[in-house]
Amino acid sequence: MMNGHTDSAEIISPNNVLANAMLRSVDMVRPRLQAMNPDRVTFCVGTQINGAPHLGTSLVHTAAFLLAKAAKRTFKVDTIVRFGALDNAPYDIRLDPETHHAYQQTYAHALGETAVGDLIDKYYRGMFDSLADATGVDYEIETYSSRQAVPAFRHEFLATLGRLEQIRWPLAPSHGHVHLRLPCPQCGWAEKRGERTRLLRTGSGGADFAAICTDHGEYEVAITADTGTYFDLPTLYRNLVKERMAARDHVNLSVMVKGGDWAYGCQLVDEAFAQLPSLAPPPRIFTPMVLTDTGAKLSKSLIREGKVPPPTGARDWMLDITEWQGTTDSYVDALVWLVGKMLADPKHFYRSYTTHELDRVMTARPPAELGVRAREMNLYRRYFDLVTAGRKTIEIRVQYPNLRKLKAGDHIRFICGRDDVLTRVTRVARYSSFEEMLDAEGPSNVNPDSPRDQQLANIRRIYGPDKEALGVLAIEISLVSPAEPDVPKV
Repeated sequence: MMNGHTDSAEIISPNNVLANAMLRSVDMVRPRLQAMNPDRVTFCVGTQINGAPHLGTSLVHTAAFLLAKAAKRTFKVDTIVRFGALDNAPYDIRLDPETHHAYQQTYAHALGETAVGDLIDKYYRGMFDSLADATGVDYEIETYSSRQAVPAFRHEFLATLGRLEQIRWPLAPSHGHVHLRLPCPQCGWAEKRGERTRLLRTGSGGADFAAICTDHGEYEVAITADTGTYFDLPTLYRNLVKERMAARDHVNLSVMVKGGDWAYGCQLVDEAFAQLPSLAPPPRIFTPMVLTDTGAKLSKSLIREGKVPPPTGARDWMLDITEWQGTTDSYVDALVWLVGKMLADPKHFYRSYTTHELDRVMTARPPAELGVRAREMNLYRRYFDLVTAGRKTIEIRVQYPNLRKLKAGDHIRFICGRDDVLTRVTRVARYSSFEEMLDAEGPSNVNPDSPRDQQLANIRRIYGPDKEALGVLAIEISLVSPAEPDVPKV
């Protein structure tokens, strides 16, 4: 490990069974892709929105975007990242002074939808916008509150109640009591462990529960697929319902991207799956876990509470990303570089890292990797060749979230197979339709070899009416001269 290794950004990893079975880290999704042939792959990540995230959380998010980018390029399939913002995280906990049962109030109930949205914007949206810019992968955000209100999610939950006797032991193996939380309709507080929550009846139309509030006494709650009664599922149960819902989708393939510590918990989710009929869990990818020097998972809460000291090599920004000394883009670029190195070889990805090792690798990050970023976009060969020849000066896209901030002066690296070409954005124009765009920009600037009507038909084969409704972007580009300083890929 000496003789220069400590000054190198190279990662040394032993082989393992999983890594030995594949050439690329993203090959984990290939079997299900081959069997299903979906229209789109959604890489799903979920995070409790209970404050500033730490490095482990950022690593999972970055991996989701880079895996989506790799899947798009490797398997030629549309990809997106879905961020599940878990606003059912406990905002406050208190004890019943008589029974000593713990009660909790979620962020959703304590803050409300607007404040929860502000929290997501403060800690996550900027990073997700930057990751989308860096990878060319779009994303969407949904809260747990909005997810549990979807009829399909509620129907899936209600369906599990018919076999609650079979699944309650995998979901709560110590005592068999699932911590279902049904907030009091008057105050929003719910018994944290649901000790006194009872299922009264269940059937095809819904389910009735009884629970007890410290302040308002006993109350009953009716849950159906089409009513808005809030229910808060504990972690394992929530994942069971979410993954069974995803497994029913035969058009979109959901890939669950989770931190490495989830590999243990998914054993119980799989056991619950086995007790329910006809569905198999969706594919899962477990990202590298960030460890302390003792081998334990890095825990921001334990350090914050003073129960353990910060581990060796743990920089302030590893515990709280707001401590990063730089912009959001520079943080994302550093993470994209780091996780990119991990993903370069399955041996490097399917393992864990201590904070000391991550600090060593990040400290040795080559200066050449720093600099202006260039977002990447894929092009069909016929359009790529027109760009490289300087004959195509307008690229057409729809206004996905990751393109809303695109502006003159930004760089785009167009990719076609193993070929790429670097361009600079000179102008961005926005239109309400493809017809309006072609009339304003001129068909010859978009494709000099194709008449207007043919171009319009080709564009609409790529982008359906729902995509056109997002808004149309005309991106004017110019080739970057080889004499100019190179702009590194991100």
